[in-house]
Amino acid sequence: MPSNEYHFITHWRVQSTCQEISDILGNAQDLPRWWPSVYLEVETLEPGQPSGLGKVIGLYTKGWLPYTLRWCFRVSEVNTPHGFALEAFGDFVGRGIWTFRQNGALVDITYDWKINAEKPLLRNLSFIFKPIFAANHQWAMRKGLESLELELARRQARTSEERSRIPAPPPPTFVRPSSVRQSQGS
Repeated sequence: MPSNEYHFITHWRVQSTCQEISDILGNAQDLPRWWPSVYLEVETLEPGQPSGLGKVIGLYTKGWLPYTLRWCFRVSEVNTPHGFALEAFGDFVGRGIWTFRQNGALVDITYDWKINAEKPLLRNLSFIFKPIFAANHQWAMRKGLESLELELARRQARTSEERSRIPAPPPPTFVRPSSVRQSQGS
């Protein structure tokens, strides 16, 4: 395996339905609102088909470490409400597969992410820092689960008072909001 090649399999389990999870994770434009620790900016570059197949999304993301990534994905498979697959390009090149399985009142979510890190920092230093870069991904996915659970609580709240007691999702590390806006031109 080349030093810049990574393969992660993440499992989450949440109280929800496959349709609700599909609605949340399938709406890339909303990621910065409910998963802001990782997704700083999202832009639809190509709308794709009504099912979402072929949609191209541009992303500006980060993890816990103080670097950012610019990458895109194209939705390559759609199996609503049971998941979808994407092809990544840019700072990441590879594929990701989201799978949702109903298990009673719970949904078992699996994300299979197999990529090559092409950002020069990651590509050139993976042979030394691979465990740290892998830990950064695991941190991002832990924040994703935390943020998803908060989003589900907001959606499932029965009153506005109940909704108002739900905390905001975890914010990004090492990035000031003004830094995000300034980086749009770079």
